[in-house]
Amino acid sequence: MRQVPRVEGEAEAEAEHVVQRRSAERGPGVGVLMRDLEPLSARPAALVGAPVYADYNATTPVDPAVLEAMLPFLSVGFGNPSSTHSFGRAARDALTGARSQIAALLDADDPSTIVLTGSGSEADALAIRGAVLASPRLHTGAHVITQATEHPAVLAAVDYLRELHDVRVTVIPVDETGRVEPEAVASAITEQTVLVSVMHANNETGTVQPIAQIAEIAHRHGALMHTDAAQSVGKLPVSVKELGVDLLTVVGHKMYAPKGVGALYVAPGTPLRPVVDGGGQEAGRRAGTENVAYAVGLGVAADLAAQALAAGESERLRRLRDRLHQLLEASLPGRVHLNGHPEHRLPNTLNVSITDARALTVLNDLHDVAASAGSACHAGTDRPSDVLTAMGMSRERALSALRLSLGRWTSPADVACVADRIAAEARPVERLPR
Repeated sequence: MRQVPRVEGEAEAEAEHVVQRRSAERGPGVGVLMRDLEPLSARPAALVGAPVYADYNATTPVDPAVLEAMLPFLSVGFGNPSSTHSFGRAARDALTGARSQIAALLDADDPSTIVLTGSGSEADALAIRGAVLASPRLHTGAHVITQATEHPAVLAAVDYLRELHDVRVTVIPVDETGRVEPEAVASAITEQTVLVSVMHANNETGTVQPIAQIAEIAHRHGALMHTDAAQSVGKLPVSVKELGVDLLTVVGHKMYAPKGVGALYVAPGTPLRPVVDGGGQEAGRRAGTENVAYAVGLGVAADLAAQALAAGESERLRRLRDRLHQLLEASLPGRVHLNGHPEHRLPNTLNVSITDARALTVLNDLHDVAASAGSACHAGTDRPSDVLTAMGMSRERALSALRLSLGRWTSPADVACVADRIAAEARPVERLPR
């Protein structure tokens, strides 16, 4: 790795200089002081003295407050929530509290609409397979609509229905920013459509979809609406009422809870066949003794997310994201190209292609920065991202794409360091092979 000399405070000063210059060019009232962008809480030990973490869309550190809340349920609070004695009641009360916290974050009135799962992938499978298998249209030509840049968990669930149950599947294309046109859904939907599944925000580009408009179209034709909100919950205000969805996926490790826990919002009256049969837990929708400690962790993470949103965390991240973009453009003039929608995008996500720089080569040399070239589900593969390819990008541009995602403990100094290191390593290479 090429070493870049750095005097203490040099990167921060350069960041402030660039922002002030850009602010002057764009007019008054645009500049933001560095101190206004500092994290709202102290960073956990895992991030102290470590490489700068810029891969929060892949996973997040467990918030120390989440871990603290979980620990009693890994020791003294060991009861089975289905038991009637005091140990079971304590566990059951903890689950009820967690559901209430998750429901509150999603603006759902009834905590019983929250089904706890072991992952986001399981929640997606339960939503998609469960809704279609419970539909009376299953044996009369059932139809499902999804879109081209979905998470593999969604695409696998619809493939399951197509291959094993002869369900007809329509995959809607996206435009060059990764957005689905609601009119395309309206053109594809039929009276046999059981479900429309469109993710709320893309994990690679951050592009946010017009879910409320799509849900209105689905409901007008008698179809259910599911959205995988793994990336948006906790980063944006998410209201199941405003989105108008019947099913919504939540993932713990994307919002500072542990891996191995997720949730599915199921609107009252939504028919759902369980994917895992057994003891009838989760009101008969998901069998298996609940993981109380992890559910408690997810509940506390939901509370913390609500507090952070109220304190302006989305705006803080948006400003840091834009600062990073500005610094990269200043250091690599004419070579940095945004992938994703310029406005309808997660506040923490910056996906850019750098002309004549192969992303994996840059990342392999960034020993002091942790970032990715796309979804962590496909990390390490030197092939174009399926998401960027679906957006119509050339192979060359897709192979040059970096996904930089910020989070709760990202500071202005971190952003300046990331920009410095990428600029140093993104040296031009020979034209990429086709």
